[in-house]
Amino acid sequence: MALNRLQQRMNLILQGPPGTGKTWLARRLAYALIGRRDDRLVKRLQFHPNLSYEDFVRGHRPEAGKLDLVDGPLLKIITAAQNDRGNKYVVVIEEINRGNPAQIFGEMLTLLEADKRNKDEALALAIPRDDNERVYIPPNVYVIGTMNVADRSLALVDLALRRRFTFVDLEPTFGDPWRTWMREQGGVDEDISRKIEQRMIALNEGISSDQSLGDQFRVGHSYVTTPPGVKIDDPVAWFREVVETEIAPLLREYWFDQTKTADDHQRRLLEGF
Repeated sequence: MALNRLQQRMNLILQGPPGTGKTWLARRLAYALIGRRDDRLVKRLQFHPNLSYEDFVRGHRPEAGKLDLVDGPLLKIITAAQNDRGNKYVVVIEEINRGNPAQIFGEMLTLLEADKRNKDEALALAIPRDDNERVYIPPNVYVIGTMNVADRSLALVDLALRRRFTFVDLEPTFGDPWRTWMREQGGVDEDISRKIEQRMIALNEGISSDQSLGDQFRVGHSYVTTPPGVKIDDPVAWFREVVETEIAPLLREYWFDQTKTADDHQRRLLEGF
């Protein structure tokens, strides 16, 4: 579904709780769209509160004692795509809501629309190279964003951005595929995987039912998934370390004013291990 929506709308955001594989899926969607793994055609970057239009689209930079007008990563990939219509180009933006997307994109936000990907819809930029310059985004440029829906510090996404992107929700995912991965890639016995799975599902049910949190604060499967080909000699010790150093701090942040609740969830995760 995600790939189909990306092909149709050209702009897609993967949103979900932490640890649901948003970054992993964004890269693979880019490669699937292109038809091969070619990092020359994929530009990966991350938004942050200090990022500006001048950084992302175009701005002045000091060079040899003077200011030069320099194209940012978005304009660079647009230029490359216009000169190479035989390939698809993908911009992958991590944490797209961590900055101010409307400010960072500027007039490029209008040009992202699928029905404006042609010369007739070209616009003058806020910082043009000359009075006659007009820019449009060609139809072989695609944008994939990721968005953590559990971070309280992030602002709500601008409605103008929402209208131009299609959104795909990612969920914590366990079950047979996850247990198979843990057995084949991590060497984790199925009985232990099932215990981990049961504890994580119970934890997420507790988070979902908490009125101050909800589904968007669930803990994703990535927290308890081994990297490809990394064998775990002692799965029990490994799980305890993951809980104590990664999941427990997250829970204490969720229940920052209810320490006992966080500690109780940590205890239930580790009971019997």
